[in-house]
Amino acid sequence: MNTVKLLWDAARVGKKRALPILSFPATQKLGVTVRDMTQDAQTQARVMALIAAQTPTIAAVGLMDLSVEAEAFGANIRFIEKEVPAVIGRLVDGAQAAEALYVPPLDKGRAALFADAMKLAKQYVPDKPVLAGAIGPYSLAGRLMDVTEIFFACFDEPETVHRVLEKATEYIIAYCKSFKAVGTDGVVLAEPLAGLLNPDMAEEFSNPYVVRILDAVQTEEFPVIYHNCGGAAAKMLPELFSMKAAAYHFGNAVDMQEIMKNAPPDALCMGNIDPAGPFVSGTPEEMRAAVFNLMDKCAKYPNFLVSSGCDIPAHASWENIRAFFDAVADYNEK
Repeated sequence: MNTVKLLWDAARVGKKRALPILSFPATQKLGVTVRDMTQDAQTQARVMALIAAQTPTIAAVGLMDLSVEAEAFGANIRFIEKEVPAVIGRLVDGAQAAEALYVPPLDKGRAALFADAMKLAKQYVPDKPVLAGAIGPYSLAGRLMDVTEIFFACFDEPETVHRVLEKATEYIIAYCKSFKAVGTDGVVLAEPLAGLLNPDMAEEFSNPYVVRILDAVQTEEFPVIYHNCGGAAAKMLPELFSMKAAAYHFGNAVDMQEIMKNAPPDALCMGNIDPAGPFVSGTPEEMRAAVFNLMDKCAKYPNFLVSSGCDIPAHASWENIRAFFDAVADYNEK
C-alpha cells in the first residue's frame, strides 16, 4: 500500500484520523508483560493486531524499544517485567573503544526477533499499514557512549563521536532494510536525544546521519517518520524539514501550533497529546478537552495529524485511549 498517500489522506481537514504511538497498553488486554512483548515476536505481532482491531488508528505501530540496537552492539540491557528495557553502563569510552567497536550482524541480540515480529504483524494486520520502530543515530550513539558523556564528547572528542555515529548509522540502515525485506510499510525513527542539542550541534551530530538513513531506505512505499520529542526540536525546524522525511513526529515539549505555523505545506507533522498526562493520569473528559484544544489550534492545517507526543505507557488507561479516538472523531463532526 502507499503509506505516504494514506497518511496525507488522514490529515485532510474535516476528516482527520489519529496515529498515536500505541502498543504497550495492549499488555492489559492480552495478559502479558512488557518484558514478554520485547522478547517474543509472536507476542509483539498479537499486540499490534489487537491495537489495529480495537482502535481506529491509521496504522499498527511496533514497539518503541530503543535498547535493541545498542544490545546488538554489546551493551548491557536491564529487563524488568513492567518496564521498557534500558541500557546499563557505558560500552564506548574514548577513541580507542570507538575504533574497536564493530558493526554487528543482524543475528546479534533481538534485532532478528523484531523483524520476525513485523513479518507476523503483516499477516495479522492485512488492512492497515504496519510500521516498525528504530532508534536514530545520535540517540543510539548516546546509548553506547552514555547519554551524558556523549554531550561533552561532542566538544572534547568530536572525532570519536563521529566514528561511533558512522557505525551506528551503518547498523540502523541494515536494521531498517530488514524491516523492509519482510514487507513492513514504514518505520518510525526515534531520535529523542537530538532534541537536547542546539541547532548547530544537531546539524553536525544528528541530521546528516539521519539523511543518510533516509537516502538509503525511504521510498513512497516505505516512509520514514522522524520522531524528536525534545524541547529543542522547535528551534531547529528549518534543518529538520530540509531532511525530507515522509513525516515528522513531535513531543509535547513543544507548542504544536508553532510547529504548524513554521512547517512548509509539504511537511506532514504529527503530535502531540502528552502521553504521561491525559493518557495515564487524566479522565476521559480531560482527554477530550486536550484533543479539542490541540485540534482547535492545528486541525485547520492539511499537513497535521493528531497523535500522542511519544510512546504511550503500558499502564495508560484504556478508557482514556478510547476517549482520545472518540474526541478526534467528534471534532471532525463539530
